[in-house]
Amino acid sequence: MNWRDHIEIRPDVMGGKPVVRDTRITVEIVLDWLAAGWSEAELFENYPRLSPEALKAIFSFTREIVAEQLYDLVPKAA
Repeated sequence: MNWRDHIEIRPDVMGGKPVVRDTRITVEIVLDWLAAGWSEAELFENYPRLSPEALKAIFSFTREIVAEQLYDLVPKAA
């Protein structure tokens, strides 16, 4: 799975956050809902433009970020 086929980052869409291609569905919101306990069925029901392939791409994208250590774990100042 090449996540780039399903995920895009454009400065003019959702402030440059990664989104499902040709939508305003951010990777962040999908992960937030999954972390809150939503099932895949609930995601697809509430976001009809989200496909099973796009969901797999979100997981692949996230895995690559973690594997490549493209994150900053330094606590932010209060």
